[in-house]
Amino acid sequence: MTVPGRRLTQQDIAKMAGVSQTTVSLVLNKRGDAEVRIAPETRERVLRVIRETGYVADPVARRLADGRNRILGVFTYEAVFPAESVDFYHPFMVGIEECAEEIGCDLLLFTSARAASGVRRRIFNEESRVRLADGCVLLGRSVDRDDLARLLSEEIPFVSVGRRDDAGGPVSYVGADYPPAVRALVERAVALGHRRLAYVGAGEGGESRADRLRGFREGVAATGAYGLRLPAAEALTTLRAAGVTAVFVEEYADCVAIARAAKDRGLEVPGDLSILTLGALTRPVQIDIDFTGLRIPRREMGRRAVELLAEVLESGGTPQELLPCELAAGATLAPPRAEPQVTGESPLA
Repeated sequence: MTVPGRRLTQQDIAKMAGVSQTTVSLVLNKRGDAEVRIAPETRERVLRVIRETGYVADPVARRLADGRNRILGVFTYEAVFPAESVDFYHPFMVGIEECAEEIGCDLLLFTSARAASGVRRRIFNEESRVRLADGCVLLGRSVDRDDLARLLSEEIPFVSVGRRDDAGGPVSYVGADYPPAVRALVERAVALGHRRLAYVGAGEGGESRADRLRGFREGVAATGAYGLRLPAAEALTTLRAAGVTAVFVEEYADCVAIARAAKDRGLEVPGDLSILTLGALTRPVQIDIDFTGLRIPRREMGRRAVELLAEVLESGGTPQELLPCELAAGATLAPPRAEPQVTGESPLA
């Protein structure tokens, strides 16, 4: 039982229960003294409608005098707990928790929207309790656009961790500013003598991937280098055949795979092939390589997401911020051993 296209109000609950809006307010605030008596069956009817619609999943939760619970929700599109120190999401959660504690808010992790039959988690389903929180931080490598559109249409305060395109309206977010950092890496490689470069990864399927590929394209165009884009599965064979000396890799795991494949073929990193990572470690791996690349400001993004959500709750608006990525020196970028020959126009120029 929902009202499509917008957020439910007390007036909606009153109509569904066949009572006045004042009665709904009294039930929500557990009022029922000598001056205002509510029949038990009326109270139960209101509570039943509340439970069925999800207007307030816990009908006995009292709101504070300022109209807020001081509870911030965290919805994750992928399972993130337990989060080890090497887990991709751990720094985000550390930043979120630190800032929530500083501003005096509790965190509520939404876990009931479980995945089933291979379908990713969704915010809204028959068990959704997202309205228990004053607002919500969204965390995931990609976020469902239908969820974003509904959050916007129902005016539920939220901030996404990661840049998001409009979803029927502008989306509040804090993200990593990938393009300038990737351009700087390309310029650094070219300055060392690399002329044939490759981008390994999807470059699509999420705003962060598209941003990294865009930065690579811009760097190639600005430096006049020759740039290729390749899927990870065929990377090493194609790289060598194309004379590529520096490869920019979207996913950290693919950096590891390319480095291991290069070693198996007797190639040295970075002497024969420089490898630059544009991602972060997502799970523990056993490899003794300090990759050159980017440091994504994950902890800072978590903190800033909570700060922005507090601003939205206080004064509204649709804040959008990108935080700079730092360059990680690492040990996998060096001048090429031989001067590469550049022929033809770059496919990515």
